Amino acid sequence: MLHSVRFSQAHVEVTLNVPAQLSLPLYLPDDETFTSFWPGDNPSLLAALQTMLRQEHSGYIYLWSREGAGRSHLLHAACAELSQRGDAVGYVPLDKRTWFVPEVLEGMEHLALVCIDNIECIAGDEPWEMGIFNLYNRILESGKTRLLITGDRPPRQLKLGLADLASRLDWGQIYKLQPLSDEDKLQALQLRARLRGFEMPEDVCRFLLKRLDREMRSLFQTLDQLDRASITAQRKLTIPFVKEILKL
Repeated sequence: MLHSVRFSQAHVEVTLNVPAQLSLPLYLPDDETFTSFWPGDNPSLLAALQTMLRQEHSGYIYLWSREGAGRSHLLHAACAELSQRGDAVGYVPLDKRTWFVPEVLEGMEHLALVCIDNIECIAGDEPWEMGIFNLYNRILESGKTRLLITGDRPPRQLKLGLADLASRLDWGQIYKLQPLSDEDKLQALQLRARLRGFEMPEDVCRFLLKRLDREMRSLFQTLDQLDRASITAQRKLTIPFVKEILKL
């Protein structure tokens, strides 16, 4: 069984080749790296992730937060960092589990890193709960695979039918990803803009935070829209221009 990550200019492509009839191609954003993640009040979490990724033996971190706080970003960043070193990684987004079956987990204990996103989505789904439980045990036995799991709540609050799985998830390092303050969101927007090669003026950032949904995924999508509009119109980002583009 082969689990691999390939990079292209537009995305990170994760292909999991599993027995004959199963194939799971995923496209991870290539701009979701540790460099583009604004830490806010999460320095200890980032330090723990970086430490685990540097070590040569197995480790386990459970990361939880409300939706939109950036937990998927961190999993994508972890996948990108290890794959750039030539390591094989696996990423399983359980919110999209209807695309594949639990057998996709078979053999993942041989990877350098396994990332399981949105584990709350399988609560009450016996085949998936058992699949994750068995994978966890195989990873423990392997002693080499790093495991990152995210959810929308702490392990003990997940409404899992398999009590042993809830217990396993509670064994490792558990972190809450703290949401960004408005000032941190401003810094995150300006950082993302700089990484894309343009400047986002502070007054424009504050205008967006005042007038739009403050969820970071939505703000980053707006930033992408404004970047494209600015390039097309050959205009700098100003509040009047932003109002025109966003029809505010």
